[in-house]
Amino acid sequence: MAQEATTIDSVVSAYESDSSSLIQVLLDIQRRNRWLPKETLKEVSEKLDVPLTQVYHVSTFYKAFSLVPKGRHSLCVCLGTACQVRGAPRLLDKVVDAAGVKPGATSPDMRISLDTVNCLGCCALGPVMTVDGEYYSNPSTKEIQDILAACK
Repeated sequence: MAQEATTIDSVVSAYESDSSSLIQVLLDIQRRNRWLPKETLKEVSEKLDVPLTQVYHVSTFYKAFSLVPKGRHSLCVCLGTACQVRGAPRLLDKVVDAAGVKPGATSPDMRISLDTVNCLGCCALGPVMTVDGEYYSNPSTKEIQDILAACK
């Protein structure tokens, strides 16, 4: 917990304890820890002098934030309209089978978290998935297995 407090202090200091930087502070902490524990939200609230209810509202409103631990690698499958008509449900099934993780869950070894979104903004490439922010257009079952094998 002491290391986490140091992380929070350094992130808040980088934004000069400016309350208008709440979202960016939370994003930076999330990027370092892969999730936002309740204690972290409380500390950010105190350090930025922002009501805890507002910190909680922001952290639950945006899908970029997680209040539960996430895996070391983040998989995301787009289920937006363009991807949907191009086979996103089949892609999601392949990813679930290969990763052994259902959407919204994290593997027991904390290696992989799988989520779905309504759009990744690259409709012409659909169906699309991302792994740690890298985009993959209509990957085959073999490609998915290779991608996941590289996620150590």
